[in-house]
Amino acid sequence: MGYIKEHCGLFGVYGCEDAVEKVYYGLYSLQHRGEESAGIASTDGKDIICRKGMGLISDALDARMLKFLKNPVAIGHVRYSTFGSSNIENAQPMLVDYYRGKVAIAHNGQLTNAKKLRDEFEGNGSIFHTTSDTEVIVHLMAKPSVSRQSGLPGVLNQLKGAFSLLILTPNEMIGVRDPYGFRPLSLGKLNNGYVFASETCALDQIGAEYVRDVQPGEIVSISKGGLRSEFYSNQKKHAFCIFELVYFSRPDSSVYGESVHLFRKKLGAKLTEESPVDADVVISVPEGGNSAAIGYSHAASIPFDRGFIRNHYVGRTFILPQQDMRHRFVELKLNPLKETVAGKRVIVIDDSIVRGTTSKSRFGLLRKAGAKEIHARISCPPHRHPCYYGIDFQQKGELIAANKTVEETRKFLNVESLSYLSVEGMMSCTTQPRQNFCNACFTSDYPTNVNEEMDNVTDSFSVDEAERLSRCVIK
Repeated sequence: MGYIKEHCGLFGVYGCEDAVEKVYYGLYSLQHRGEESAGIASTDGKDIICRKGMGLISDALDARMLKFLKNPVAIGHVRYSTFGSSNIENAQPMLVDYYRGKVAIAHNGQLTNAKKLRDEFEGNGSIFHTTSDTEVIVHLMAKPSVSRQSGLPGVLNQLKGAFSLLILTPNEMIGVRDPYGFRPLSLGKLNNGYVFASETCALDQIGAEYVRDVQPGEIVSISKGGLRSEFYSNQKKHAFCIFELVYFSRPDSSVYGESVHLFRKKLGAKLTEESPVDADVVISVPEGGNSAAIGYSHAASIPFDRGFIRNHYVGRTFILPQQDMRHRFVELKLNPLKETVAGKRVIVIDDSIVRGTTSKSRFGLLRKAGAKEIHARISCPPHRHPCYYGIDFQQKGELIAANKTVEETRKFLNVESLSYLSVEGMMSCTTQPRQNFCNACFTSDYPTNVNEEMDNVTDSFSVDEAERLSRCVIK
């Protein structure tokens, strides 16, 4: 796996005396979605208060802050930045006070028209205080010509790209998904209250019952009057991010109606079918390759064993800002088990190879530990195309599969064999129709017109130019 940054994680609780504490623990379950910053906003029905901090949830928010925030309604956020600076100003939820009162917003995704909208606002004299594309949403909400005439639906219909949102007003908590449904958002029930979560594992953490997913193009509002749903878009085509299932989501989550663990086991079994190899042991790169490795082992009838020991006190290396720091932390994070791999033909299952540098380091560790042969099997297709919907590989030049053949990549990694799962094999593992998913990072079949949306600087430009221009988009 390369240094892929996560999406953000959203969690909200309505109608519980200890809502803030529950949001805190819910964010713990979503920590894998972002380690850069965390925050919680809450309301007592009259006012909204917010506290944020840098780093892990345990570092960003302490007991004193939680006591200050104590209210029956709260939303929380864990963040990584695709572009926006790593500082406290960009941490979320974003709390603002405008002519209609206070509102807090937490965002998971990436707006493909963020720069275009921001340029328009700044051209009319608006002042931005952060480099987060979430602030564009706030400015749209404050724009009288939009918000007064059509309310929140009018705001949302101005946005393009991927967005799941939690919005908190003094008397309402609102969950939103973009019309394509790029990013997941689930609705749960807890006693007499409600819960929103990016993944169902966070619902389990606080004992909430999963009710359903927020649907693409849906606004779910929760207030003293109960739950209300409306659709702001009649978009029929869905584009669920397949990489949520392949890599991002926790194995104990259900995403898009799929068990993540079972989906990944099927990936491994399909990989055995497509790329068998004679070997002595199957190991995984933890944690992402675990489920697929189990599936591969079962299907191939080759023993599965632990090949790496993970140091859980080292953070997720792709969050680190400097490349040299990342390389060093790879070695701190994983240590090979010599007893498992020495003198053996080893099949290594990983969930992805994006830039290749991390994988090269890991395979090098196995070689030093005495592995006789290393056969790399990747449980998704090669990443050959950028993602513009919230994943941190947005330049084609960074993707090893876009610049090297499989054989060239194999030589770079210094392994005896390398095979990726095919697109058809990956898509066959879902229980939903293939057309419901976005797999553009593998196929270049983008569900939206990124040529028009990414910055809209000229009337027409190539996807390669869009890759370059995407560096200006913020989040």
